Amino acid sequence: MSRTVFCQNLKKEAEGLGFQLYPGELGKRIFDNISQEAWTNWQKKQTMLINEKKMNMMNPDDRAFLENAMTAYLFEGKEPEIEGYTPEKK
Repeated sequence: MSRTVFCQNLKKEAEGLGFQLYPGELGKRIFDNISQEAWTNWQKKQTMLINEKKMNMMNPDDRAFLENAMTAYLFEGKEPEIEGYTPEKK
């Protein structure tokens, strides 16, 4: 049986994540407050960011940048800046 959460990103009740996908306190916050749909949307943006900026996930600075972008996107509604990409209007 799936669980529902009030998604802080989508501002509606939606199906929650099946398990905690990110470690630590931030991972718990994501698990408790972000829906599967919003997480899937973030994963697409994350892939674009990693490719666009040629990020190396072994580099701590790149991981920190990505974590900040993830937090801003999921909880503050800030779209990441990706060259040549225009987000859909909500």
